[in-house]
Amino acid sequence: MQQPYFDAKTLLRVKDLPLAIKTLAQGFLHGSHASLQRGVGIEFSQFRAYEPGDELSKIDWKLFARSDKYFVREAERESNVNVWIVLDCSESMLQQSFASTAQIPEKDSVIGQWNKLNYGRYLAATISYLAQKQGDSVGLLALSGKSHQQVAALPGERHWQKILLSLTQLEASGAIPNTQMILSQLSTVRKNGLVIVISDFHQVNKELLTLTSKLTNRYTDVVAFHLDSNDEINFPYQGTINFQDLETNEYRQVSAKEVRTSYLKNKQHCDETLKAHLAQQNIQYFHANIDQALDQALVDFLSVRNSNHGRKT
Repeated sequence: MQQPYFDAKTLLRVKDLPLAIKTLAQGFLHGSHASLQRGVGIEFSQFRAYEPGDELSKIDWKLFARSDKYFVREAERESNVNVWIVLDCSESMLQQSFASTAQIPEKDSVIGQWNKLNYGRYLAATISYLAQKQGDSVGLLALSGKSHQQVAALPGERHWQKILLSLTQLEASGAIPNTQMILSQLSTVRKNGLVIVISDFHQVNKELLTLTSKLTNRYTDVVAFHLDSNDEINFPYQGTINFQDLETNEYRQVSAKEVRTSYLKNKQHCDETLKAHLAQQNIQYFHANIDQALDQALVDFLSVRNSNHGRKT
């Protein structure tokens, strides 16, 4: 894999969030991982006069040679796509790695630099930017126990800026809400839709799995990003540990040595069960470790999307 365009430490230092996201996305826009969708083509529509800010690559130089004027080739899609991003904003998304930090000697380690919600913000912002750059309409639905924030699916960079503002204002609260309430929020998803669910999938009554099962059909793809962390994966704790449930505020004191083996076994079982449920629903599963460079998750996601191009029509 190529070197990361931005790791967590760099992204969090950049004060201009749109600049950070655009720079992160730049490598994908010019590489082999540029498409989010399947079964949708682009065809030439018309010429129009060049305007400041237009990409030079879109200028028709043959027409310029004949007319001595600059014209831009415009293209239109064969069908419009709605890309909906559903972001889990429950309090479990405040999880981040702590115990591993002291054990990692590398100065530039990204471990512990952000929690799941911050990682999810940047992942959502980057995917939505890539989508709007290729002409898709992008919408956002943020789910928490306190409130639900929805931004309608529309095209264009100005609309992306609105989504970006909404992402920066999100706060984690409570647990994932009632499934029926979520579905009513997503009633505007059209045919040829792509729904991207970003969550740690910590749920009491399989709320998110119920949601995803009702969204998938022959016209709508559903993708699940399962957010994880190094501490959850490796359980690096020692001695007596107080664990807190971020959504119920309950505490449990355990001996790390006594529970480590059973914890790792149970986690593996839960992860495999989640993947199996999503596979049964024909949903693409992506595991994303928040303590690794963000562009690894993007490369994996866009590579799979491109390799499956044209499978669903």
